[in-house]
Amino acid sequence: MPQNEGTQHDGAPHERFEEELGAVLRSTGDGFAVDDRRELVAAGLRRGRRRLVRRRLAVTGGVAALAAVGLGGVYGGSLLDPAGRATTTSVAAPPQPTRAGDAGARTGKKSFLDAQIPVKDIAAVLKAHTPAGRWRFDDLDGKGQSATGVYDDGHGEAGVSVGLYRAGATAEAGIDQVTCPDKALVPLDSCTSETLPGGDRLMVLQGYEYPDKREETKNWRAVLLTRDGTVIDASEYNAAAEKGAAISRENPPFSPAQLKALVTADAWEPLLRQLPEPPESPEGPGRAPSVPSAAVVQATLRSLLPAGVTVGSHGGGDGHGYVVVDDGKGASLVGVDVQPLPGDGIEGLFTGAGVVTLPDGTKVRSTQQPGEKGGAGVVRWSVDTLSPKGFRVSVSAFNSGAQHETATRAEPALTMERLKTIALSPKWRKLPPK
Repeated sequence: MPQNEGTQHDGAPHERFEEELGAVLRSTGDGFAVDDRRELVAAGLRRGRRRLVRRRLAVTGGVAALAAVGLGGVYGGSLLDPAGRATTTSVAAPPQPTRAGDAGARTGKKSFLDAQIPVKDIAAVLKAHTPAGRWRFDDLDGKGQSATGVYDDGHGEAGVSVGLYRAGATAEAGIDQVTCPDKALVPLDSCTSETLPGGDRLMVLQGYEYPDKREETKNWRAVLLTRDGTVIDASEYNAAAEKGAAISRENPPFSPAQLKALVTADAWEPLLRQLPEPPESPEGPGRAPSVPSAAVVQATLRSLLPAGVTVGSHGGGDGHGYVVVDDGKGASLVGVDVQPLPGDGIEGLFTGAGVVTLPDGTKVRSTQQPGEKGGAGVVRWSVDTLSPKGFRVSVSAFNSGAQHETATRAEPALTMERLKTIALSPKWRKLPPK
């Protein structure tokens, strides 16, 4: 995590990581008994949630739409999408209600993903703990884990949503979800993270739906992680919907203090008790592979930097990390992803022109292209590697300290050859899983 005092900031995730996650889970699942697949998927989804920046969860920036999860996701600082492109997506978005039986209907069994909470009950708590105004909700007759509606206090309509879900068996499993994103990766106006009396953890963020601000849709969000590992995630916008709606007011309607009061209300307790228990983590050969911790990834990346560069901010999450370096010519963002997840979903990304196979079978793809997050003049240089056993390491460098900000130099601080050396370092394969 970034080493800041007071207000904390952390990274943001892949735009299409959910696609890769699905492909990896399908290919990996083929090697296990049918009875083990639910646990394997559960473990994979938990990892995916830690690595994505929530795109479908009533929120304020973006969390990938893991529809099967119902509600989920977090801030992950990964710089890569499945094609190896550098990304810093937004921070979160409203969840789609999970219907009772959706996840288990295909198997005839009740899944841990199924939610049985009446949407009208979630909406009732939301209305009771926000200022008076007119509400219009989507489908109050269903059951799920979230409620989405439009609120109007007379100053313009605002999309509002709230979701309830389990981060895991303990609060530590969801710590990434209440850690502020790093401003080097995600543009935001304010973010605070704190531990409340009793041990619950709270994040309140004032940010934007789009990291490049191509539309001025603001997303303000409060996320409470209880000491028992349950999450209350509330988001609001200054438009009637997360996307595709005109700006209807200068700011979302509820202040940070009001968002905090909403997610910390005692009235959520009866609803949280209705959330299904997550499955136990599988043991033995059927267990999905783990990624190295944020701390060891960051430390390894720093150890591989060339002499003559100074490190400013740094951060990341499990399986990925970044540093902002300066060699005296301007700030340069450098990030790495470590993915020990074999499968056809990844192998297919290393085909075609531009892919080189080394004598030991490792495939290497090197690219130089313009940045994609709105920063004027930003370029991205990257080297993506895949071992014969499916161990992937990808390193990217930018000619700016943040992808969404104007370039600070003509080229990244690290050469393509240095990026290749970092990506192919044997140190990555020696990192212990978290």
